Amino acid sequence: MQILDETLFLAKISNFVPPLKHHLRLMNEPAKPSIKHVAIAGNIGAGKTTLCSKLARHFGWDTHFESTDDNPYLADFYHDMQRWSFNLQIYFLNNRYQQVLKILQGDRTVIQDRTIYEDAFIFAPNLHDMGLMTSRDFDNYFSLFRTMSSQIQAPDLLIYLKASIPTLVAHIQSRGRDYEGSMSLDYLKRLNDRYEQWIGSYQEGKLLVINADEIDFESNPEDLGKIVNTVQGELHGLFQG
Repeated sequence: MQILDETLFLAKISNFVPPLKHHLRLMNEPAKPSIKHVAIAGNIGAGKTTLCSKLARHFGWDTHFESTDDNPYLADFYHDMQRWSFNLQIYFLNNRYQQVLKILQGDRTVIQDRTIYEDAFIFAPNLHDMGLMTSRDFDNYFSLFRTMSSQIQAPDLLIYLKASIPTLVAHIQSRGRDYEGSMSLDYLKRLNDRYEQWIGSYQEGKLLVINADEIDFESNPEDLGKIVNTVQGELHGLFQG
């Protein structure tokens, strides 16, 4: 009679205690990183791609670069901004939205070259103010951005590369992209002004500002080391939080 009671007892508790192999399977599953999304923002020629590559190499992160080489609108846009402005901004919006979805759904830390917010708060409104995008197209674009941005979240850490016009021009000339040759200084200045306004009011997440005029992370290992240490400190603060 006692053996029967013990058997019934074990049968009952087995319904409440998960199998041991279930625990082992959970323990063997890779833990998702606490920091999933780091992004670099900055004007054209600020050095985003270079810094993105170097930080990814140091920290072992995956990279999502801005789509330029395979962008079907970029060259046409620089030759006729008014005709192609809406097409280009929609392309970038869709591309960056897909990038963020992949980052949030993945299990790796990713550093992204330029954010979805820069298109909406800097490039598209700048084109609209310059008369290069109609109000109808801009309103349509921004409505789509609002819908998309409501379904994602801001980067865990945003790194803003602040650069003056001379620094931007020097970088643009050194990389020698043909389609950037017709870009005006006034266009770059307008973008810089909008970047400063946007960063000054940015409250979506953690922000780190790096002055690209005062540091050469591309050629100077010591300067790169300073940035790495600063980024590491910011990430440590996020982990602690």
